[in-house]
Amino acid sequence: MLFPIVVHKDKKSCFGVTIPDFPGCFTSGNTFDDAIKNVQEAIECHLDEGDIVPTASDIESLTNNPDYKGGIWVMVDIDLSAFESRAKRINVTIPENLLREIDSFAHKKGLSRSSFLSQAARSALKAV
Repeated sequence: MLFPIVVHKDKKSCFGVTIPDFPGCFTSGNTFDDAIKNVQEAIECHLDEGDIVPTASDIESLTNNPDYKGGIWVMVDIDLSAFESRAKRINVTIPENLLREIDSFAHKKGLSRSSFLSQAARSALKAV
């Protein structure tokens, strides 16, 4: 799943990474590439503490936050398969025009239909 991260670099420091969708989850690296590579492990450690996998934000919704000012935004593909429970095939009925919209949106975001529907359900459940 793609998640936005922001990378900061101050003089005489390593590259620091903030992962907004995982509050309190940070990492760093001596090089930009190392910092990006460390994101997977940081998120895994964060999720090992029992947090739920959040719905990924879009960068546009985060850029006005002053905590991220001056940072470089990157979308990072995180493998969350170890934290997903076993998939179960279900049969649902959805109006054909809605299904076309779902498939089109999911395709634009690089998601499968199932991933999109799972994320939408998580988002709706979180809002309750």
